[in-house]
Parts: sequence; C-alpha cells; structure tokens
Amino acid sequence: MVATAVPTTATTLGAGSKKAPDPQVVRQHIVEFVSDSGEGAQTVGQMFGTLAARRGNGVWTVEIIPAEVEPPARSKAGASGNRVRVGSEAVTNMGDTADLVVAFNEQVLYSRIDVGALRAGTLVLLENKWAASPLPSIQKAYAEALADFSARGYVVLEIPMEQECLRIVNDARRGKNVWALGVLMAVYGFGTAGAAAELKRRLGKKSAEVIESNLKLLEAGHTWGLHHLDFRFDVPVHPRTDKMVVMNGNQAIALGAMASGIEVCSMYPITPATSVSHYLATAIGKAGGFVHQAEDEIAAIGFALGCAFAGKTPLTVTSGPGLALKTEFIGLAVMAELPLVIVDVQRGGPSTGLPTRVEQGDLLAVLYGAPGDAPKIVLAPATIEECFQFMILARQLAETFRGPVFVLTDANLSTGQQPFKRPTLQPEWLAATLDQEPWDPGVQPYQWDGKTGLSPRAIPGQRGGEYVLTGLAHDQQSHVAYESAINQQSIEMRSRKLAALKGTLKPPTVRGPQTGDLLVVGWGSTLGAIDEATDRLRAEGLSVSSLHLRFLSPLEPGLTEIFDRFTRVMTVEINYSDDLSADHVSAEHRRFAQLAWVLRSQTLRDIDCWSRVPGIPLSPNMIEAALRQRLGVA
Repeated sequence: MVATAVPTTATTLGAGSKKAPDPQVVRQHIVEFVSDSGEGAQTVGQMFGTLAARRGNGVWTVEIIPAEVEPPARSKAGASGNRVRVGSEAVTNMGDTADLVVAFNEQVLYSRIDVGALRAGTLVLLENKWAASPLPSIQKAYAEALADFSARGYVVLEIPMEQECLRIVNDARRGKNVWALGVLMAVYGFGTAGAAAELKRRLGKKSAEVIESNLKLLEAGHTWGLHHLDFRFDVPVHPRTDKMVVMNGNQAIALGAMASGIEVCSMYPITPATSVSHYLATAIGKAGGFVHQAEDEIAAIGFALGCAFAGKTPLTVTSGPGLALKTEFIGLAVMAELPLVIVDVQRGGPSTGLPTRVEQGDLLAVLYGAPGDAPKIVLAPATIEECFQFMILARQLAETFRGPVFVLTDANLSTGQQPFKRPTLQPEWLAATLDQEPWDPGVQPYQWDGKTGLSPRAIPGQRGGEYVLTGLAHDQQSHVAYESAINQQSIEMRSRKLAALKGTLKPPTVRGPQTGDLLVVGWGSTLGAIDEATDRLRAEGLSVSSLHLRFLSPLEPGLTEIFDRFTRVMTVEINYSDDLSADHVSAEHRRFAQLAWVLRSQTLRDIDCWSRVPGIPLSPNMIEAALRQRLGVA
C-alpha cells in the first residue's frame, strides 16, 4: 500500500459550525499515539486498533515502549505509545511514515522523528498546555519545537487536551488518553458506541464512578473533534463473510498452546514474553492446565522437563537473556529426548540490551548455543495467525521427535495486533491420551529406528516401562555408556530425526518470478515489509522476488536449486552484519547476518545480506532503499 496524503493546512470549524466536512477516502492510514510513560497512549492505541479491526479494517500495530520502568517525563527516552496502521485490505506490517500523530508533549514527538516515523505533511495533534507552563524553560522548549516542526513540514494543531479534560476530571493525566481517543473517533467516523463498549470491558473491575468519568471523556473528545476539526478520513471496509479475531502475537501463542492440548506452562517473567503467561493464567485453568511461575529461568525449564518426563509436553517461554540461562537444560532435553516447546520472544541484545525493542538476534544461539551436538527443531512464525498455528505444530513435533522444539517470535509479533480468520478447533490438534498399558519388555526406552532416529516413549506409570533418565551419554537401555560406538550411534540417531523431518517438508514458495536478478530471503516478522518492498520494485519492472522461511532447523528443502535460478541472493534481517564499506571490513572476514550465515553454510552459495538493528521493525521504505542500492537503481 502506498502512503496517502493528509491536508497541508488545517483549521478549526468553531463551536457554532453546522456543516461537517466531507471525509477524504483513503486506502490506508498510519496513526500514532505517543505520550510520557503512564499517560495511557499504549492503551488507547491498542483500543483504536481493536476498534478498527472489529469494523472490518486490516490492522497492524506496533507498541512504543520505553526501556526504563520509570523514565523521565518530557523526554525522548520516556516516549510510550502505539502505532496503528489501518487499511481497507489486509495489513501485514507497520508501514512507512505516519499520517497522523497524537502527541501529549513535544519532546516525546522527537523520539518518533529520530526513527523516521514522520514526514513532511504528517498531521500532528499536539497538547498545548506547555505553552503556558510556569517554567520558562518548558515554554522555550515548546516554542522552539513548534518552529522546528513547521520547518520540517509537519502540520501541527495545538489541542487543549488538558483544559478540556479538567472540565470532567480533576487529574487530566488520568483521562487525556480517552479524550484523545474520542477525538479520533470523530476524525475517522467510528462513532463512540464501540469505543464505549470497549472501555466498559477494559474497566470492568473499576468503580462505577471511574467508568462513568471515562465515558464522559470519550464523548467530550468526540464532540470536540466534530466541532473543531475541519478534516475527516474514511478508510473503507470491504465486507467479510469469515468470522475474525484480533489479538497480538503473545495472545496467539497462548491460545495456540491451549488449542494444541498443552497443559503446563512454566516460565519466569521476562520482557517481552511475559504477557504469554499473563493470558494463560486467566484462561488455561478452564482447559484443565496451569501456569507455574518459577523462581528463575533455570527452575522454569527444570520444572518443565520434570513434567515432560512424567508424560506431558510442556511449554516454557522466554527471551534472549533467559534463553542463555536455559542452555544447560536445553541440552538435557536433547540428550534425554524429552518433548518440550520453547517460545523465544526475541528482543535487542546482547545482555539486557534493548528489552522492549525488536531484534532477530537469537537464531544462532538457538541453533548452536549448546555444548556438543544438540540438534533442535526451530520454527519461525511470520504473522500473528502463524503464532497460533505453529504452537499446534510445535507440540506435535515435540512429541513425535522426542525433543525440544523452538518457536522463534520477536517483539514486533508479540505486541503487534492483527485480525485473522477465527480458528475452528480440531480434535486432531490435541495431544493423544497417555498410554498407561503395560510396556512391552522387549522394547528399550531408546530403541532408535535406524532410518528415522525415532523411538517409542515410555511414560512413568507404565508397568515394565521404568527407566533411569540421565543426561550422560547412554545406550538404548538408558544405561550410562562411554563406548565409542555407542556414543557415535546415539549422536547419529538424534541428528537423524532432523533429516527424517526434512524429508516430509515441501520447498518454500517464491513470491514473484521464479527466476531473475535478485531473490530476497527473510524469516519471522519481516515478511510483510519485505513483500511490500519487493512488490513495489516489481511494479516498476525490476526483477526482484522474495522467499520467506518458516523452518530454520531443519531448513526447508530445495533451497540450492531455487538460489541457482537467481543472479543474486540476499537476506533481509533485524540483526547485525558488517557493511562492506565500513573501516577494516573486507569480503574475506565480513560478519554476515544470522540467516545468511546459516544459508551460506548449508547451501555453499554466496548469500549476500542487508540487516539493521534500529530497535524498531523494518519498514518497506528502508528495505526498498537497500534493494535499490544492491540493484544499482536510483
């Protein structure tokens, strides 16, 4: 979708105006809410996205989250909020620059300017209380910012948010966000009925007085917007016959876990993965399961493996630093061949890194971050819907292949909202009933099939199926064994599972021409932005295609043959790689992006890469510019 224009001028209608302006019909619009932390811009952004999705629009949201728990007010570092891209058709990524921004002060707006979120012509609704601040320094900063915004070409409307809210509540900080939501209900023609219902749902446990004051703020903002703003936007809705749901990736992970029959989630809170357990804690009990909050990351996976030994297929959820702590127990899951689903919601690193920002930096750690040979299955959903679907697949694979299965998401998927077709639960998604019949005494606990590496699974409680589980090298009877031949065989059998699984996979689909000048390969949440960027280039007649991988271990088959059909192959990723133009960097010792590294080793092809770690999702514009540079096209 291309960016749409906004008015280059804006005036107020005045309270006495009778005629509302005709709405400008647009295919899509990008709206941002940004405030100091604690002022509720994240919440109303989520609500705006939910309301748009419920009326039938395509939606993609991106949360703007400060890294600090209590960042300073009126600062770039303290910016908090949400970006909402609304479209007439399906929306797959955050888009490029914003069409309209609601900002509660001028300093948080600079945080969005710094990441290229605005452009000349962006419409800014800015809280005007700072012009009359009792502090001369704030008055000066506000005046200087207004002049700067004008020079940048933004269309700024100073809005009396605080003044209007104080007519209804004593503390405008507690209601400004809802008032601003009401204004946008007027601007986009949503009305207030849906927003009022959503407010009641979210405030259900609050007092009647709190709920009533919020409803008044919503109506007041809506009325103010109708009477004082001379622009309207209409993002038409295409009728849909399918029933839809709207949720973020962490909610989809949680629902997918329950739909798959997973009954145990053991985890330790870590940003941005924690809300998976929050959602599960409210719902999994109704499905017969429970959430265990452990005292630390190591205990969480240890508890999960105990459940796996007892016959369940448990889930543990973490992010980069927690993944590092779980490494030893992940090796135990491989060696002991215990089914386990691990969701890694990637964030910026290393160390504490960027805990609230997106990165795809954990791929190599997941694949190789363990001593010895520790093969695992690794899946990478690319959409919110796939977050749901892949949990069902992950549970099935973990049980079939007796080992850990990773689901790699990231902060973009975890907090982003997107509507998708409502799933219809299927009985075959669920785990089979545990077999408690007596164990065949002629079958060993690790009786590997020579072709597939698979072996039957004995469950404690099966008479005759008792065995001693060990993390040491062992033979098929689970006896500790250091013999060379046995060690070689056991490692071969654990690796053979990946080969057997790969034999069941289909080659990935190439989007665009099947041969050409450039093939762009991605994984995870970059799907929508890559597709949009390459679609634009093909529309100009450029020979560019794309391919997105969902299986990262084992890799999907047929890649070498596909790559050979293109003059050049490159990955686009949100992790670090050396730029060949940088000082001291040469083609001989360049550090590649992580998927490029894997593809080069697996296919023995010269795979190029372009990657960035901006702490925000990659936009179609960013990717398009990089591809033009690779193609030598202005």
